[in-house]
Amino acid sequence: MSEKPDLIIRGGTVVDGTGGAMAEADVAVSDGRIIAVGQVGDTGEDEIDARGRLVMPGFVDVHTHYDAQVTWANRITPSSCNGVTTVLMGNCGVGFAPVRDDHHDMLIELMEGVEDIPEVVMQAGLPWTWTSFPDYLDTLAQRQYDVDVATQVPHAALRVFVMGERGADREEATAADRAEMARLAAEGISAGAFGFSTSRLLQHRTAAGKPVPSYGASETELAEIADAVGQVGRGWLQVVGDHGDAIDREFGLLTRLAKRSGRPLTLTLLQRNADPDQWRDLLERIAAANAEGLQITGQIRGRPTSVLLGFELSLNPFLDCAGWRELAPLDMDARVAILRDPNFRARLIAEPTDNAGQAERLRDWERIFPFGDPPQYEPDPDLSVAAEARRRGMDPAELAYDLMMENDGRGILYHPMTNYAGGDMASVHEMLGHPNTLIGLGDGGAHVGIMCDATDMVHTLTHWTRDRTRGPLHGIEEMVRRLTSANAEAIGLCDRGRIAPGMRADINVVNYDELQLQVPEVSYDLPTGGKRLLQRSAGFDATIVAGVPTWRHGEATGALPGRLLRSGH
Repeated sequence: MSEKPDLIIRGGTVVDGTGGAMAEADVAVSDGRIIAVGQVGDTGEDEIDARGRLVMPGFVDVHTHYDAQVTWANRITPSSCNGVTTVLMGNCGVGFAPVRDDHHDMLIELMEGVEDIPEVVMQAGLPWTWTSFPDYLDTLAQRQYDVDVATQVPHAALRVFVMGERGADREEATAADRAEMARLAAEGISAGAFGFSTSRLLQHRTAAGKPVPSYGASETELAEIADAVGQVGRGWLQVVGDHGDAIDREFGLLTRLAKRSGRPLTLTLLQRNADPDQWRDLLERIAAANAEGLQITGQIRGRPTSVLLGFELSLNPFLDCAGWRELAPLDMDARVAILRDPNFRARLIAEPTDNAGQAERLRDWERIFPFGDPPQYEPDPDLSVAAEARRRGMDPAELAYDLMMENDGRGILYHPMTNYAGGDMASVHEMLGHPNTLIGLGDGGAHVGIMCDATDMVHTLTHWTRDRTRGPLHGIEEMVRRLTSANAEAIGLCDRGRIAPGMRADINVVNYDELQLQVPEVSYDLPTGGKRLLQRSAGFDATIVAGVPTWRHGEATGALPGRLLRSGH
């Protein structure tokens, strides 16, 4: 070896990210790149003893919402402390660029409603040092991170920038509006964005309850933007939308967008309780489109979309009761002191709710579970709050109250909302085995008070290759490939995701036997002391970005080798 390595990872079992068989090898790194895999006789400036450990590429997360966090933070937690080394943000059509000075509040309201990031946090944290999308990229390019960050051009921001209130009110775009949105989308991708994103999901609403600006946008509008993306010749189209009874119309529209643009298209794919078999219909349509030469993927997650319920969190089963409204403004210590009062307990449990629809969701006792330690994301239905309450001969609301009072009032209940229609994750096992799916949808940076699904990549590795007891497993090599090279290549990043000479040295050294998600905790570390759920994992010996260890045994090293990525560079 002609150059002395900066780092050698010694004696680990390499899972190289290709899906090939794992093998014991040393990995040598220099100048941020892997320079050798095999038996390395040289010595390194730094060495990691990886005997008995798995050495794999860093995870690539293609569905996050760190668009605000990257403007004020350097550590992109909880992703970076859970083995993720590259994140793609700007999903679901929401983001903060381009933006006019008088539209800041509009985009904040939009992000608050769609992605559950508190308005006060964004008002305090966002520096607004940009107007155009290239300006936004230039702002990020001046910052340093513990992951690499990549962006997409969000449709809602384009509409508001070009059309103002007309765009926010979802008015039909004029020919001039469409041409300008298409121009700006192409400008953003030419400047380095990795795609264009849009939401056609009615569930996505602003904080004021209005549908997002992109909801119901015409095919003509989307087609002109898709054409512009196609002319740039890079980037994908990311779509989240309703299908329901309109599956023929909606999927036909997406197929036409993929065909005319010549670009890959990815759409959200989940099992929904209201139509538990539609995901399979969509997957068959995706497979047929790929057989015809299109590049369409279903973006999935390795566990249910869920909400966490608790007295310290944003949601709990008593949220719309008068007694809770008295507690909500209090700090946690004062809140818990009152919650411990037996008379208040009896009052809150007996009180009527002011929002029957929300109460029905938050008191779906047959599908609400104690979260457990370690957390259990595929619980047996017989362990639900309803089932346990029947065994104890008590009201489920009483049991839920008592479970949330555990750990000094910080107990957590788990409510799976998708991918759990049959009371297990059989649908997810099938999705994970399909060649036209990508693992994403963790929503890192979003929904900060009700979930922490950015850790889904760790869960996918542990649950689906080792821990699952309620059905078949998948192989380690294939799951690592899906979390690394498959995602990297899908967004055009061919320099990472594999342990091979010449590849970027984004690497995880993992104690596989001890790899385990821990129970989420509330942290008050957002601007203005805003709270969010943070979840960590045991079992990561090291996470390495560009050849530099950023996390060692669960602790940040202080190194910030991560940077903004620009497509085409």
